Amino acid sequence: MKIIVCTAMLFLSLKAEGFITKTEYAKMLYVNPRGIGCVLCHGKRGEGSVIAKYKHKGEQKKLVAPAINNLSKEKFFRALKESNSVMPKYFLANSELDALYFYVTNQSSK
Repeated sequence: MKIIVCTAMLFLSLKAEGFITKTEYAKMLYVNPRGIGCVLCHGKRGEGSVIAKYKHKGEQKKLVAPAINNLSKEKFFRALKESNSVMPKYFLANSELDALYFYVTNQSSK
């Protein structure tokens, strides 16, 4: 259902300029692209954060989501398209990746 709503919003935003701004659409994707938002691991502005702390063989460890607000567009796209053991696969369209990149690179200064 969420996919249908997001797709409909994208279609409407392209057809009816002013219905939803680029920033609003990008924020919607960042907060909840496919059931779990980028914001939960990468932080409000893409600055990165500690996801979990744990002990491994008696040593304290951290699972850290990296900052994504300072990546080049090419690295950003590649990171979202390549398989990773921790990062969920979202299967985002290039237009969605563009919107996300716009959002995180413009939020870092606010």
